Amino acid sequence: MNDLDAIDLRILGALQVDASLSNQHLASCVAVSPATCLRRVKRLVDTGLIERRVALLSPDKLGAGLSAILEITLDRQGAEHLDAFEARAVQEAAVQQCWRVSPGPDFVLVVQVADMPAYHAFTQRLLTQDANVRNIKAFFSVKRAKFDTRIALPSA
Repeated sequence: MNDLDAIDLRILGALQVDASLSNQHLASCVAVSPATCLRRVKRLVDTGLIERRVALLSPDKLGAGLSAILEITLDRQGAEHLDAFEARAVQEAAVQQCWRVSPGPDFVLVVQVADMPAYHAFTQRLLTQDANVRNIKAFFSVKRAKFDTRIALPSA
């Protein structure tokens, strides 16, 4: 992170707001030439600072209107058991985020499904059939007050 200068930070900031910017427009926004901008973005991608560029979709407009945050506690917490559950969780399309946490539960999952029947099917598939899942605590979203994917960047 020490290799980032003010231009890199401006590029990262602009791309966090809108990753669909053309190189020409991005260069204009951060006040550098298009060639410089292209070279810097390539370096930021190559070093892994930019993991990927995605489109953020509206779950409500796509009929995936039920969001849940799940706390999962396993019965056995050996590394192989944690790894096995994690591998199964990340394969589920409904799981948007999977966090291994401590202390407290072993995992926190952010899940997006169409409705309660879809949630029930998901829990049957991933959680109920797993004999190592000891406890599930589910929180259902009633309102999304904020959703942001941006990471706070240091000032130049």
